[in-house]
Amino acid sequence: MINKITIIGVGLIGGSLAKAIKENGLAKVVFGFGRNSDRLKMAQKTNVIDQYSTTLEEAINESDIVVIATPVGSFKEILSEIKPFLTGKIIITDVGSTKTNIVSMVNQTLGEYSNCFIPAHPIAGKEKSGFEASEPNLFINKKVIITPLEANSSDSIKLVQKMWENIGADVDFMSPESHDELLGMTSHLPHMLAFSLVNYLISKNPSASIYAAGGFKDFSRIASGDNVMWRDICIQNKDQIISHIKGYQKTLDSLVEAIENENRDKLDLLFTNAKKTRDSWVG
Repeated sequence: MINKITIIGVGLIGGSLAKAIKENGLAKVVFGFGRNSDRLKMAQKTNVIDQYSTTLEEAINESDIVVIATPVGSFKEILSEIKPFLTGKIIITDVGSTKTNIVSMVNQTLGEYSNCFIPAHPIAGKEKSGFEASEPNLFINKKVIITPLEANSSDSIKLVQKMWENIGADVDFMSPESHDELLGMTSHLPHMLAFSLVNYLISKNPSASIYAAGGFKDFSRIASGDNVMWRDICIQNKDQIISHIKGYQKTLDSLVEAIENENRDKLDLLFTNAKKTRDSWVG
């Protein structure tokens, strides 16, 4: 059993991880760090975490694993603040949705301690935020991608891997670049489309949502995601997101052309291929 795990940022993901670790008995102490003592006190009272502090030195002291679970835009500041309290025995990991920029920040900021950082990303979440929405089974049968650094020790990587596997996740490994390319397509692009669709609807007819059926609600659900988190993801993974938006624009142009020309065969093919592909995914 791990002696102490510190969660920096006890929100939806950090809170769910804390609950899962506690439920599975993986650590003697699950320690929470944040800026708002009232929020942390409530998280402790509702048994999300065991202990808490608004002081990083206290939070990190004697920790075996430190998990950064804040928006990716805050990473550089956090890494700078925790560096003075690090030892070679502490393993740092994260839950960030981008990896290339985070790895660059780690190398620039942590210096000799960069080998202690094991980048990771659980592909799980909800449109709600805050530890109130957290749940211990959020990661069961969900993918977690670890993008190790060359300097990481195999023992450190295995410890982070086992942490995720012991709460029910399925761990894969890839490079930071491959992660950002893949997630740019499967996660970041769909969120951009959902945000844009809702804003388009508002601009055309603010009351149109009254008449929106289940399909619109399903598609637009992820537009309820945390605005700060998605703002930071856009900035951190901007090249991939822009590339995929431009690629998607080409498919829309092709669709416009097919509709404009009343090309029944092309429309049939587009819709049939999409249906078969999605049915195979969910089947």
